[in-house]
Amino acid sequence: MPLDLKIEWAKRAIRTWYERWDGLVYVAFSAGLDSTVLLHLVRSMYPEVPAVFWDTGLEFPELRNLAKETENCELRRPKLTFLQVIDKYGYPVVSKRVAQYVHEARTGGEGSNIWRLRTTGVKNDGTVSRKSAIPKKWQKLLTAPFAVSDRCCNVMKKRPAARYEKETGRKAIVGVTASESEQRWITYRKYGCNAFDTKQPRSWPMAIWTREDTEEYRTDHSLPYASVYDMGYTRTGCVFCAFGANMRNPNQFELLAETHPKLHSYCMEQCGLRDVLAFCGIRDGCDRQQKLFTTE
Repeated sequence: MPLDLKIEWAKRAIRTWYERWDGLVYVAFSAGLDSTVLLHLVRSMYPEVPAVFWDTGLEFPELRNLAKETENCELRRPKLTFLQVIDKYGYPVVSKRVAQYVHEARTGGEGSNIWRLRTTGVKNDGTVSRKSAIPKKWQKLLTAPFAVSDRCCNVMKKRPAARYEKETGRKAIVGVTASESEQRWITYRKYGCNAFDTKQPRSWPMAIWTREDTEEYRTDHSLPYASVYDMGYTRTGCVFCAFGANMRNPNQFELLAETHPKLHSYCMEQCGLRDVLAFCGIRDGCDRQQKLFTTE
């Protein structure tokens, strides 16, 4: 589908969402490319719609600065810091699914039904589901000397969003695409762009867009963007999150060592990620930072 039709598709979804909630909506603004384009789309139709930036302390400083400079954008903090989250729940490593399964198995304990399901895929009725088991490669996390969990995003972003929506009555418009992950594609197939009947209703008007669509729209409208995208990053999620680091070359920590050495040192030393990544066999970028300092 050409971009002009995708734009009309998105605007139709936005209009339906806006009218369904009598204008009580907001844009969940990460200051990334997708949400920057989304905010422009929404405000081209409804200029008064507010934006909300989840100020977790995990964002690139360039993104936070852009959010602070954006008109009618509120910055909201979670109740816990990242250090408190990993201390209470565990580290986000590999992927949300793997981290969730490891946390469930370790919580249930060896010998429990959930341990059997997450290590073998065998359900209570004897049938086998491979997707229900932790991949063999990552079952070593079951005995890791640190806790593992997928709860970080819930605590740092979803809970603050739920509080904001309860306080204001507003419903979120989010700039995610179904191509970003398998789980988002499944959700899109189930609910479409506007999920009215979920526990926390969400609108994804850009679900069918690609990264190329986003960049073309941003360029056509000369939209501001965070300079971090000029540093080699294609995705700008939480800086200290290790989800997907095992799949990228270079990964986000290797890039971080070169672009934001102070942040890199903080997450490796203060947050303990150096030892976590070493256990997982994931490159931490410390060698790159050492070379950088030696060169300087």
